[in-house]
Amino acid sequence: MKLEDFDYELPEELIAQVPLEKRDTSRLLVLYKDTQEIEHRHFTDIIDFLDSGDTLVVNNTKVIPARLIGEKEDTKAVIEILLLKNMHDDVWECLTRPAKRVKEGTVISFGNGLLKAKCLSCLDEGIRHIELIYKGILYEILDQLGTMPLPPYIHEQLKDQNRYQTVYAKEVGSAAAPTAGLHFTNELLDKIKAKGVNIASVTLHVGLGTFRPVNTENILEHKMHSEYYSLSQDTVDILEKTKANHKKIVVVGTTTVRVLETVMTKYGKLKECNGWTDIFIYPGYQFKIVDHLITNFHLPKSTLIMLISALAGRDTVLNAYKEAVKNRYRFFSFGDSMFITNKHNNNHE
Repeated sequence: MKLEDFDYELPEELIAQVPLEKRDTSRLLVLYKDTQEIEHRHFTDIIDFLDSGDTLVVNNTKVIPARLIGEKEDTKAVIEILLLKNMHDDVWECLTRPAKRVKEGTVISFGNGLLKAKCLSCLDEGIRHIELIYKGILYEILDQLGTMPLPPYIHEQLKDQNRYQTVYAKEVGSAAAPTAGLHFTNELLDKIKAKGVNIASVTLHVGLGTFRPVNTENILEHKMHSEYYSLSQDTVDILEKTKANHKKIVVVGTTTVRVLETVMTKYGKLKECNGWTDIFIYPGYQFKIVDHLITNFHLPKSTLIMLISALAGRDTVLNAYKEAVKNRYRFFSFGDSMFITNKHNNNHE
């Protein structure tokens, strides 16, 4: 499978630069993967596709203000770091820029020494393992010194940092938002619950694995970076009951897909667990639990478009994307939404 098999044409003006004023006013492209039909709806219509006893599964990770700009203690050279994942204690994996200036032993100071980062080891592609040195509570210091790590295709300043956070974000640790969930408001979630739909959560801290570009022509040579996940017993119980009652499990976001499919692949069933996943889902993959997915529109040639191509078929997905471009949908993190499902499960007019 070649990288260009997952390419598509996207006019730059369709890349959403700012979130809509109200989260749930985004558009919703419904793609029926069994019939390849497409419907154009609004995100609030998602409730029409959910029935009593169904379960909506969300990723409750919370984005940290992971982008820090500081200076080398010795030369005062400006260095930017992006905290990717907490390895253990105060040791973090991070991306550095310019990486060539950050060598083993380099100390970078932020906020006049309020926070310091010491480079412990140098890896490929600008990745470094660093130790954070500080007094007090790290996340409070990050709130003070850091900014939200918006993707590089967003050039506008984010006025309200919370707009790059889902309304149900709880578990601190992501370097990027699970953006499929950004469309939900508390009011919409209350309406969904009132309809008898369960809401269950998993955690996957979004790191480099989710948004690193694929640089290999043969996609099978791409190596995913690992990301931390956890699945609670409460969520296992809800999902097992949903399956036993032959109800729909509707998954919000590719990160949530990766948690559920990781656990099913590893154990052959759902069970309470946590760990690191580097699962790479591309066409040919047999899904073990996921059938209905709420997702955003993804970058050309990304692992995310490969994942949804595995679920709905590459040609079907690329055709839907062409339709979305034609209808001027907004793309990527702050863009519109897509619901991949089956017509025979949704006889809603």
